[in-house]
Amino acid sequence: MNVRAKFYVTSVARTASQPTATGTPGAPVSEQITLAPVYGEENKPWSQYTPCGQLQMTITNPAALGAFEPGKAYYLDISPAE
Repeated sequence: MNVRAKFYVTSVARTASQPTATGTPGAPVSEQITLAPVYGEENKPWSQYTPCGQLQMTITNPAALGAFEPGKAYYLDISPAE
């Protein structure tokens, strides 16, 4: 069974590298993203009533840093890995 779930970002915690010689903060090196399900029709296929849950992931790929914005919703497509 494939499931499409709509989640929103509840928080983004960035970890920066060491400050530069001038004292300015270093560039982000990782982000811990926390997501929670959105209430509504889009999540009814996997949650009849009140969707609940949480997804946390740590991003360390420099190209993916900043891809998730707090308060913004995203679709998660889940299918069996074969």
